[in-house]
Amino acid sequence: MNEKQIENNAIDMLITLIVSELSEDLKMNPDEVFSKFVSSKTGTLLYDEKSKLWWNGPSYIADMYKEEIEKVNDK
Repeated sequence: MNEKQIENNAIDMLITLIVSELSEDLKMNPDEVFSKFVSSKTGTLLYDEKSKLWWNGPSYIADMYKEEIEKVNDK
């Protein structure tokens, strides 16, 4: 396994934790949360290796996503 595969596996595991937290907080089905999260700016940024967002914990990233959807809902 190369370094990129290891990084992507770590991100995938992190997304599992993030989706679990978000589904509890938002009272939504995990499948729906997963779909919305991975297509969001936060989800996209998570896979951008330059951002190093994946170095942060799942709660930090979940909060970042919640801020993103709040901004969208405020418009």
